[in-house]
Amino acid sequence: MAKKYVSLGQLSIASELLTFVNKELLPGTGISKKEFWNGLDKCVHDLTPKNKNLLELREILQKKIDIWHRDKRGKKINDKKYLKFLKEIGYLKKEGKKFQIKTSNVDNEISTIAGPQLVVPIMNARYALNAANARWGSLYNALYGTDVIPETNGAERRKKYNYIRGEKVIKYAREILDLYIPLEKGSWKKLSKTPKVENNKLNLKLKNPKQFLGYSKKSNKLNSLLFINNNLHIDITFDPDGILEVFNPEGNQDKAAIHDVILESAITTIMDHEDSVAAVDAEDKVLGYRNWLGLMKGDLQSEMQKKGKKFIRQLNSDRKYISPNGNKIKLHGRALMLNRNVGHLMTNSSILLKDGSEIPEGIMDAFITTAACIHDFKKKGNSRTGSVYIVKPKMHGPDEVAFTDLVFEKVEKVLKLKKYTIKIGIMDEERRTTVNLKECIRAVKNRVVFINTGFLDRTGDEMHTSMEAGPMIKKGDMKASKWIAAYENNNVDVGLACGFSGIAQIGKGMWAAPDKMKDMVFQKINHPKSGANCAWVPSPTAATLHALHYHQVDVFSEQNKLKNRTSAKISDILTIPIAARPDWSIKEIAKELENNAQGILGYVVRWIDQGVGCSKVPDINNVGLMEDRATLRISSQHITNWLHHGVCSRERVLKTMKKMAKVVDKQNIRDPALKGYSSYRTMSDNYDKSVAFKAACELVFYGRNQPSGYTEPILHFNRLLKKI
Repeated sequence: MAKKYVSLGQLSIASELLTFVNKELLPGTGISKKEFWNGLDKCVHDLTPKNKNLLELREILQKKIDIWHRDKRGKKINDKKYLKFLKEIGYLKKEGKKFQIKTSNVDNEISTIAGPQLVVPIMNARYALNAANARWGSLYNALYGTDVIPETNGAERRKKYNYIRGEKVIKYAREILDLYIPLEKGSWKKLSKTPKVENNKLNLKLKNPKQFLGYSKKSNKLNSLLFINNNLHIDITFDPDGILEVFNPEGNQDKAAIHDVILESAITTIMDHEDSVAAVDAEDKVLGYRNWLGLMKGDLQSEMQKKGKKFIRQLNSDRKYISPNGNKIKLHGRALMLNRNVGHLMTNSSILLKDGSEIPEGIMDAFITTAACIHDFKKKGNSRTGSVYIVKPKMHGPDEVAFTDLVFEKVEKVLKLKKYTIKIGIMDEERRTTVNLKECIRAVKNRVVFINTGFLDRTGDEMHTSMEAGPMIKKGDMKASKWIAAYENNNVDVGLACGFSGIAQIGKGMWAAPDKMKDMVFQKINHPKSGANCAWVPSPTAATLHALHYHQVDVFSEQNKLKNRTSAKISDILTIPIAARPDWSIKEIAKELENNAQGILGYVVRWIDQGVGCSKVPDINNVGLMEDRATLRISSQHITNWLHHGVCSRERVLKTMKKMAKVVDKQNIRDPALKGYSSYRTMSDNYDKSVAFKAACELVFYGRNQPSGYTEPILHFNRLLKKI
């Protein structure tokens, strides 16, 4: 709770939030303090009852589904009867006529460029800046610093620069150039002299001359060559004097003096106020809002230290070139930034309503994050079309999507914005949204710019919705189950049927292992091949490497092919992943419990004790995986399901939790990422006094009672306890 509140109208506002809005957010927007607070006051008191009714409907539907499954437990589910039942209770809506979305004023990064999408917690200014600047990434650094280049035959990664590894990086990059910017004759691999540009003409002959877009010079010497492939830019930089120190600190070893290959990488970035942050009060919310405001104003900075030297990280400038016609070219230097607001469930003590209740956090997010974007409208440092992009998670069905549309419409009126200025990204991560996706899109057909699948949250909701149906299959087997493939295909099928291609993004989920880039390069090409024009990555390095897939695959061509395939079946999407014969051995059950428990504890202890909402958490095999609340939801709901169906006992689970707490404590003590948290307290020293350990256990033992299986209520409550 906030320490001090100030009353304005029917609202009581935390003093730190009030000061931020009045002194930092509103000046320069043309919106007065009176207009903002009076507008928010009226809107939130009008919208909150509607918000509550939608949440109550979730619980009503869930209880009906629970009863239906309990009455039929032990019997094979009849697909036709199940579908009929879901229609009767209003869970499954009748699909309307065909339609096409009508969203306008969409930036090219969303409508016509296919590429990686980076997701980053907004509460960390350094991460946010790195993500915004990840629009352009060094292929040399991405190759040299990851396992894409094998550490064999003397090519190990060392503290000192390794020339052998450098040669392999150069060879790999030259092969990439041959693939995506082929020469008419010969090969980039054989190029031994620095190319020349005279009278704006390149002396290299390309198979497709139109790929050469321009160049830049420095001190009258060639600095870079700009090319394009599949609407993505490739910038080859040169160092003819061998003096640059970005890649090889001891000079250039490339015969043609190529210094680096810079790829257009994170085309869009989601600045996240939701699953990847631990924001529980006004202090936390203001930190996130202030960082977002700094990005929209263009003045966000973060002091950093590298190799013992301090420097200031800030937003990159635009990139400038000369075209073959002698005209000036300017390319955007930063990713297009979207903002993920909170969903409909959570409330926040930053503002109290007239009855003393907390404000729905998603409504507060919509007003404040949109107001910050007004600063961007004049300088167009982010959106060149004057649009605001808000990704909205955890909506259940068309009614909740329509409610978000209403919220945005009210925000636009209060902030004096043209209708449909605010664009919406729909996270297709809840079961009721998946099976009604077309009607969800119809509800926001004039402002939708994004639909995206999320395996982990979607699986968590699958398990909670169907909790009474039976014990779920092992967590590792979920990706091979029938509903997953149908769900992923349905997201693409519906998006294409509604006219997304060339207007809006169809997205895919996260690559969760940031250290396993070789595997990512091998596997993640399946996302653009599936017709997705963006897919999530965990780091700027991953964005640069994933960009290679979009050079290889013309996503819009793939989408045209997919438009004619047979659509995924709703009956397949609704196939519940329960075990046909849950006769696992004691050893198998123990292994599954330990894996889940370790993941839960590894994430929760950082969330509760350190306020870290997303980080690279070592798994049970010490492999670093990006964890957020979505991963926590699936792990906790899985144990809850097995407990409920007697696969394991409460005593067994508690014993496992205590065992894995010791493992997590040892991992965290060794983790350099936690060195800045000198107050790290081990859970295993005193389980009863560890707020984090008790919170982790609550997620499992009370998981059935959590709304939709969400972890936020328990996490927020215990984080607030820790902060007292």
